[in-house]
Amino acid sequence: MVPFSCSLALSQTSVSKFISDQPFLSTIREHCTTMKDLHSIHAQLIKTGLAKDPIAASQVLAFCTSRSGGDINYAYLLFTQIENPNLFIWNTIIRGFSQSSTPQNAISLFIEMLVSSPIQPQRLTYPSVFKAYAQLGLAHDGAQLHGRVVKLGLQCDQYIRNTILYMYANCGLSSEARRMFYADKDFDIVTWNSMIMGLAKSGEVDESRKLFDKMPTRNTITWNSMISGYVRNGRFMDAMDLFYRMQEERIKPSEFTMVSLLNACGRLGAIRQGEWIHDYLKNHFVMNVIVVTAIIDMYCKCGGINEALQVFEGAPKKGISSWNSMILGLAMNGYGDEAILLFTKLESTNLKPDYVSFIGVLTACNHSGKVDLAKDYFLLMIEKYGIMPSVKHYSCMVDVLGGAGLLEEAKEVIKSMPSKPDSIIWGSLLSACRKHGNLEMAKLAAKHVIEFDPCESSGYVLMSNIYAASGQFEEAIKQRHYLKEKQMEKEPGCSLIEVDGEVQEFIAGGRLNCEAQEIYHLLNDV
Repeated sequence: MVPFSCSLALSQTSVSKFISDQPFLSTIREHCTTMKDLHSIHAQLIKTGLAKDPIAASQVLAFCTSRSGGDINYAYLLFTQIENPNLFIWNTIIRGFSQSSTPQNAISLFIEMLVSSPIQPQRLTYPSVFKAYAQLGLAHDGAQLHGRVVKLGLQCDQYIRNTILYMYANCGLSSEARRMFYADKDFDIVTWNSMIMGLAKSGEVDESRKLFDKMPTRNTITWNSMISGYVRNGRFMDAMDLFYRMQEERIKPSEFTMVSLLNACGRLGAIRQGEWIHDYLKNHFVMNVIVVTAIIDMYCKCGGINEALQVFEGAPKKGISSWNSMILGLAMNGYGDEAILLFTKLESTNLKPDYVSFIGVLTACNHSGKVDLAKDYFLLMIEKYGIMPSVKHYSCMVDVLGGAGLLEEAKEVIKSMPSKPDSIIWGSLLSACRKHGNLEMAKLAAKHVIEFDPCESSGYVLMSNIYAASGQFEEAIKQRHYLKEKQMEKEPGCSLIEVDGEVQEFIAGGRLNCEAQEIYHLLNDV
């Protein structure tokens, strides 16, 4: 057998025959696991002159564009060096970019293929381009490509049709997705899953559930889509109930399922359920950065700060998301000094704080009343790390200053914003005005809150409370009358507690709990 390092002088026909006989093709497929491995093989191909052969180049390119262990930038560099890329090579590089963090490049390459390549797209080219449009949220642009597919007579191709439906569904265009879904009776499980996911993403979670219940067969993706749809729409109890049914039917959950459920447990305060999921993950899944971050976030939201710290400190690898969750978790649970200390430790690692890190540390400054330190961090974010403040950062600063009674400074921060302040920022100032009894500034803040959302009750409720606190009861009553005239109701407060692993919800003034009578009898006895 001829070694890679031999100098060869073969005709193009001989080269292709030589390549087909060589073990490097199976070596790439079976033993190449990292880009370092591939670099060694690619170097030998360059030395022997085989790197320009389409068969060899396509195999190297396919590995570079693979989701695990590949390098899309290296793939593109290789692609630019191929003189006459064939259809397989075009499809491979477009598909690689559609699955990457820069899907816009897939669309650019597709346009280049249309305009300047003698090779024209075929049926396997289009799905990757539709996926890229879906990733970018550009369904309206993708609709033009949909028109081209119809003109070419490819609209009945199930693979293409599924990716078009996925694009519409993922971008929230549920009416277009419905039209495609019901236009054909020949559904496969991918079609069903795309529709369920799309409806849930559009907020039509009950419609999504109806389809879920109608499905003849379901896979793990189906269950994931429905559970995550419930979580995304704030239906946490429904998410947990569906998971219990999933267990009853002995469907093995995926990592994605468990992460969604951790989010639900965090929002419900169901720490016992969260602990069970944590144990399940330890025994059945690799504790990667995504999983570790979800567990930390769950414990922090449930108030289990010690458990969160144990997970954080024991994690073999911490991503910036893990640090951010821990910093914000400490801050939200009243451990402002510890959160600030952890942020300082983050700065000493090889990771750089990002915009979320600064939201965490500014929140910590707010909870611990460190106004000057918050100002320092705000400047540090801009001057050292080059992060331009978002609305959330400005909101944090308004909270810090407003909480300390520095209402004029808080107002100046709002005025200095490069973009228009939203109702949340004005709401923060309004809350601070209520705390410190500044009626005149409260009127200004309430005016802006109501301008942003005339149907939102919080501005009227806060102003009513401010007037009442200052003894202006007639004005307080007027604010309540406005609510009634506009048929707005203040959303009642609710509490969630976990008893014997089951989450119970209690609404202020409500008697819908199945054990309401016993609860009220007990309260009367107390």
